[in-house]
Amino acid sequence: MAVHWFVLVTLLLLALQGMLFRLFGGRGLTYERYFGTRACYAGQEVELVERIANRSIRPLPWLRLESLMHASLQFRRQANLDIDSGTLFQNHKSFFSLMPFTQITRRHRIVTTKRGCYRLNTATLTSGDLLGLYRNTLRLSLDAELLVYPRPAELHEWELPSHSWMGDISVRRWIIDDPFMRAGAREYQSGDPLSGIHWKATARSGRLQVHQRDYTADHRLMIYLNVEDHAAMWSQVNDEALFELGMSYAAGIAQYAIEQGMAAGFGTNACDIDRPLDSVRVEPRNGSEQLELLLTTMARVVVARRIPFDTFLEEEAGSGLTNCDILILSAYVSDKMELPMEQLRHNGNAVEVLWLKPAADTAAEGSNNRGASA
Repeated sequence: MAVHWFVLVTLLLLALQGMLFRLFGGRGLTYERYFGTRACYAGQEVELVERIANRSIRPLPWLRLESLMHASLQFRRQANLDIDSGTLFQNHKSFFSLMPFTQITRRHRIVTTKRGCYRLNTATLTSGDLLGLYRNTLRLSLDAELLVYPRPAELHEWELPSHSWMGDISVRRWIIDDPFMRAGAREYQSGDPLSGIHWKATARSGRLQVHQRDYTADHRLMIYLNVEDHAAMWSQVNDEALFELGMSYAAGIAQYAIEQGMAAGFGTNACDIDRPLDSVRVEPRNGSEQLELLLTTMARVVVARRIPFDTFLEEEAGSGLTNCDILILSAYVSDKMELPMEQLRHNGNAVEVLWLKPAADTAAEGSNNRGASA
């Protein structure tokens, strides 16, 4: 008889705890998640903090947390963490057991392998009774965000144009001279604008002369990055690695210019993660806040073409941009791009191209050069 009563009481208790789970659900259960830093560079390690709490008198025998995260956020090995890896996303599962009025904080070490803006907006909490007869699922909305800046390229990695603004940093001379400062006359050269002809000097010498412009430290640099890897490309980007290389170059050039006290800006025909229909453009300014703005903008760029690059250059030429040094980072230069580039020069800007080459081509060139020198 005692056995029967024991079985009966046990069944009643199990039914009672199941009803309690059914009635109260996830009441008193809270969860928050955030990154230990707002931004970092690609390749750096950051901390992701999870805090889960049971603020009720009811114990939680088991609790499963599931969330979908980008595959570029690589987790270090950790107990009670199950990861189902995919090509673009990973499904993360964590398991807990919470007593009444208990809080657990877990810290994950994450390696950021790629530039981008990573948002952890949703998570699912599933809890249940001892036997798993009753389950309760909560879908949470979160706002954790991490900006991963492109890692700036080192100076020795660049193959900058021969007339680069890198030439004479001591006086901060840039690609072009100052149209408002004159320092005598010189003989006319192909490409000089007719508006710069020095008529008096031409009459004296009998040969066509133009005004010799002086240099100043007040020029501005605009970095234009072309997301297209070839002229016939549509919206789908085939060589993302080449674009990321260009982004690394753009970050390195902007960082170097601003550290030298110069003004730098950035633009691209790719799109922003939150504004897919607007151009990505940052006006050239100087200072550490400007560098942070540029890096933030670069982190938010999505590898997708908004408009053709020749159209982007036409918009820049039509915007009235003047007295600016323009450095174009591109894998090619088409006939359609030449016209707006000439218009930008006609507006009083200097335009140079830094050619982007696939890593395999660059490595092959370096190997050939080493072989020739040997």
